[in-house]
Amino acid sequence: MGIRMQGKVALVTAAGQGIGRAIAEAFIAEGAIVIATDVDANKLHDLSAKKTMKLDVLSNVAVVELAKAVEAEFGALDVLANVAGYVHQGTVLDCAERDWDFSFDLNVKSMHRTIKAFLPGMLKKGGGSIINMSSGVSSVKALPNRYAYGATKAAVIGLTKAVAIDFITKGIRCNAICPGTIESPSLADRVAMLSKQTGRSEQTVWEDFIARQPMKRLGTAAEVAALAVFLASDDSRYITGQPHLVDGGLAL
Repeated sequence: MGIRMQGKVALVTAAGQGIGRAIAEAFIAEGAIVIATDVDANKLHDLSAKKTMKLDVLSNVAVVELAKAVEAEFGALDVLANVAGYVHQGTVLDCAERDWDFSFDLNVKSMHRTIKAFLPGMLKKGGGSIINMSSGVSSVKALPNRYAYGATKAAVIGLTKAVAIDFITKGIRCNAICPGTIESPSLADRVAMLSKQTGRSEQTVWEDFIARQPMKRLGTAAEVAALAVFLASDDSRYITGQPHLVDGGLAL
């Protein structure tokens, strides 16, 4: 077990699977007191977090109520990891109003909700680290058929920088993680969907995802989680407002 987050109170959204789960597990291994949340609480039952809780990040009421409950039991957070997100597939011509609105609600406004709810406690405590999940596909780089997704993840970088500069003298650090293509259940779902839509085999679709990575392999959720631990810990105490790529060279 590590000690880089010993005693730190950390909340992770979308901790049921994929990157969110890997981050929660890495925080636990580093000694953090982890509150793991997910819209599907059943996905959290075998996670050895201090507390697991259902959270719909699309609900302002749910986020505010959760913040009150967490702070009453554990005090203010030291770390907030905003991981919940959604990948819309398609160009502007494939993006209906509901697709655009849902993408921004889940990928961006959810972070606005959680930061607004938990930041006051962090400020009273005297500091904290906020980690927002962006993407290499954002203001950093474009990829085909990621119109709404790329726009939302670019917005996450802007949101991250705004929070960082507004509270830079108050002990608050806010950074973004920008993964490349990561092996995860959500990617597997997208592969199956693309296979069905295009008539190509799932193996071919997987090979296409791998081929666009300069390292010629997909990243792992654990590799993203390692960066999250660094940004959550005091090792990164002089770093704020930055998009941090963990993308296997995708943006080169």
